[in-house]
Amino acid sequence: MSVEYDLVVIGGSPEGIFAAIAAASLNARVALVEQPFKVCWGDCETIYHSTFSHIAHLSRQLDMAVQIGVYQPTPNLGIQLTQVASWAREVNAILSERHAPAVLASLGIDLIRGSGEFCRLPRQAFVVGHKKLRSRKYLIATDSHFVIPDILGIEAVGYLTPNDLWQEDRLESLPGNLSIIGESPVAIQLAQNFSQTGRSVTLIVADRHLLCAEDLEAARLIQAQLEASGVEILLESPVTQVLRIDGKKWLQAGDRAIEADEIILVGKRKANIDGLNLEGVGVRFDDRGIQLNEKLQTTNPRIYACGSVAGGYSLSHVARYEASIALKNALFLPLLKVDYRAIPYVMFTNPPLARVGMTEAQAKRRYGKDVWVVKQDFKASDRAQLLGETTGFCKLVIRENGEILGAHVVGPQAGELIGAIALAMKNKIKLSSIASTSFPWLTFSEIVQKLALEWQNQRFKTNKTLQNFLENLFTCLRDFSS
Repeated sequence: MSVEYDLVVIGGSPEGIFAAIAAASLNARVALVEQPFKVCWGDCETIYHSTFSHIAHLSRQLDMAVQIGVYQPTPNLGIQLTQVASWAREVNAILSERHAPAVLASLGIDLIRGSGEFCRLPRQAFVVGHKKLRSRKYLIATDSHFVIPDILGIEAVGYLTPNDLWQEDRLESLPGNLSIIGESPVAIQLAQNFSQTGRSVTLIVADRHLLCAEDLEAARLIQAQLEASGVEILLESPVTQVLRIDGKKWLQAGDRAIEADEIILVGKRKANIDGLNLEGVGVRFDDRGIQLNEKLQTTNPRIYACGSVAGGYSLSHVARYEASIALKNALFLPLLKVDYRAIPYVMFTNPPLARVGMTEAQAKRRYGKDVWVVKQDFKASDRAQLLGETTGFCKLVIRENGEILGAHVVGPQAGELIGAIALAMKNKIKLSSIASTSFPWLTFSEIVQKLALEWQNQRFKTNKTLQNFLENLFTCLRDFSS
């Protein structure tokens, strides 16, 4: 008996929709099963929080405009959170229309809604209701959801999650004293943005410092910026208990008791895999998510997975990259392997933080003494001085031959700069080529060329043979000219 489909995509996440569209564009027969999983946000989450960060940034620019002579007709302009939420929902609605059911159907995708699970007998299939979807290959793209940490009393006292904030009128009704529990980028962005609205914010973190996976200097600068914006940060302070006393919420964080009007919990993420019967078809998983090899195959070679269902940050562009690898391996021969070394990442704080590749510590563990670091502060950028946005730096981790191993940018337009650096890494473009490229003046991109020129200068200073040769050459030329 022949199968009905070339690929069945399980999960209506952004990466799942991307994979279904890409497979259909290759003339494959595709079904997309939209599972009604708990809090499957995907791109919505990124859009909401990025919109909030953008509006907070505009508010800071308005404050700066007054300082440099721009007339402000209405005093005390502030952030109206009701309008922020309305704008974010409108943006999300517009973007969601691109993947409306009618659009997907017009592309030849069979859209099936409902809960389903894998079955092994009599033949492997994915069952939704009474319908068995038989396919050559399957792709699990069910995303993940925030889980509530095990804190004594938290359910009785009450809390909000990042998802709750964007419900109707929830933002505007938030009280003035907030405690945010979590160390993820979402928690950090919320802390800074709510502080910008005039609220008192305490960020409670269990780790020894913020953003442990990032470059240490970049993480410390973000922490300093949070504190400068009024956020109180409690490090190494796991929350163990929550109580309600006289109408106030009290948190036991480490050895401190913290009072709050409202608690926002930004917990770790858990893969949406409940009810899929993965055990029944031989797919292994653990607390982090589904176990995958470098080709994004599960332990059942006919079933693939991508995105945060396999653990890690919930980053849409990374999930889409994984989906592109997984669907090609699934539709054709499984030859492609994932390579995350040149995939950039951006966190929309103030200033934004972006990175790609290795940190300095990671590079030194792998390459030892063959690791160089060049750095330029944004104070050296003419464009940054013009706009009054001089906080931050751009750092490259490189080998002596000019190969870029990693980049870390904290500053204005960090997301745009990191994309160009990632392109150079992807195509193995060395700093010598960047140094000889002309960049337009009064742009932030000039800082990348300055880094390349700094690398050339460092190499020259360590090359005594070349220095001596040039000194003798110019001496001879001067003597000859006389």
